Amino acid sequence: MDSFLSKDEIEKIGFKSVGKNVKISSKASIYSPAEIQIGNNVRIDDFCILSGKILLGSFIHIAAYSALYGSAKGITIDDYVNISSRVCIYAISDDYSGESMTNPMVPDEFKQLISEPVHIKKHVIIGSTSVVMPGVVLEEGGCFGAFSFINKNTQSWGKYVGIPVKRIGERSKKLLEYEKLVEEE
Repeated sequence: MDSFLSKDEIEKIGFKSVGKNVKISSKASIYSPAEIQIGNNVRIDDFCILSGKILLGSFIHIAAYSALYGSAKGITIDDYVNISSRVCIYAISDDYSGESMTNPMVPDEFKQLISEPVHIKKHVIIGSTSVVMPGVVLEEGGCFGAFSFINKNTQSWGKYVGIPVKRIGERSKKLLEYEKLVEEE
C-alpha cells in the first residue's frame, strides 16, 4: 500500500508551486501551503510538519517526523539535500531570556520572537534529531551528525557534530560527479 498522496491530492492542497515527481505522505501536516514552493523529485515522509514560508529545491528528502517552521522569514533548501528523521528547522523561535513571555497562546505584545531566514545549500545532509536555529546558513556540502545543535553558520564541505555543532573534518566532494550523472538522465 502506498501512503503518498496522488498528484491530484497534492494539487488540491494549494501550494504556491509544485514540481514533478513529488511524493508527500498522507500523514504529513502542511500549514499555509500558499507560502510553500516545491521543486522536482521531492519526498516528504510520514508525520512531517511544514509551516510558513518554505522553498524546496529538487532532489530533496525530508524523513519521518521532521518539522520545518518557516514563519514569514522563510526556510530555503537547495537541491540534493537530505533531512533525516526527527530534524527540526526553525526560522522562528521564542525568546528564552525571560524578558518576554512565550507560546502561541500569549498575545504578541507580550512576546519577543526571534525570526530570521534559514538557508540550507546544495548537498547538505542533516543527521537524525538535529536542530537548526533561526538565521543559520548551512553552506554547500556540509554534513551534520545525529543530535547536532546547529546555531551558527557553517563552512562548505565540512563535517560537523555536537551540541553546539563543531567542525571535525572535511567531506568528500565525489558526490558532485554523481550530480552530473543524475542531471544527464
